[in-house]
Amino acid sequence: MTDASDRRRHAARGTRWTVLACTGMVLGMGGLALASAPLYDMFCKATGFNGTPRVGAAAEASADATLAPLSVRFDTNVAKGLPWRFQAEQTRVDVVPGRTATVFFKVTNAGREPAKGIAVFNVQPDLMGSYFVKVQCFCFDEHTLQPGESAEFPLVFYVDPALRKDPDVGDLEEMTLSYTYFPSKNGAPVAEGPKPRATTTNF
Repeated sequence: MTDASDRRRHAARGTRWTVLACTGMVLGMGGLALASAPLYDMFCKATGFNGTPRVGAAAEASADATLAPLSVRFDTNVAKGLPWRFQAEQTRVDVVPGRTATVFFKVTNAGREPAKGIAVFNVQPDLMGSYFVKVQCFCFDEHTLQPGESAEFPLVFYVDPALRKDPDVGDLEEMTLSYTYFPSKNGAPVAEGPKPRATTTNF
């Protein structure tokens, strides 16, 4: 009887450990899943992965004027469900890598009700994302506009001079920063409807 009782106790102990291990694994995986989105976002912003511009301080004034300038094109879009007009005051600027530039964007609520929106962005070609450095940007901030109200937001940025030493993209002469305003809910963009409609003109 003693051996049988010992075996039952060992079996029960083994079952408890198995349950605890499985529970811990499930909780750990759940926590990792919850953390993965913000961690991925932080990784993209830090490295420029997937065309995500970096965030940094203003460039030093001693930029190398001998570096070939780069044309930065601005593409603005508004997702379906948000009755806003959105455009850059300049559709493109020529910048010398290392020199800080400022471009203003204007957004207007053309609807009949107050509306909230959040702008998201990326850089094309993707490989240039790690060289586009935002010093100040309105992206990822929720904005509320009343009917007919307009607002202007600055984008302060520079292109990392290291771009010209990259064998993959160093010879390119143009990059595109593409913004899309989405309706927002609880401080997060809401992707709805088909492909966003462009509000800039082709050139």
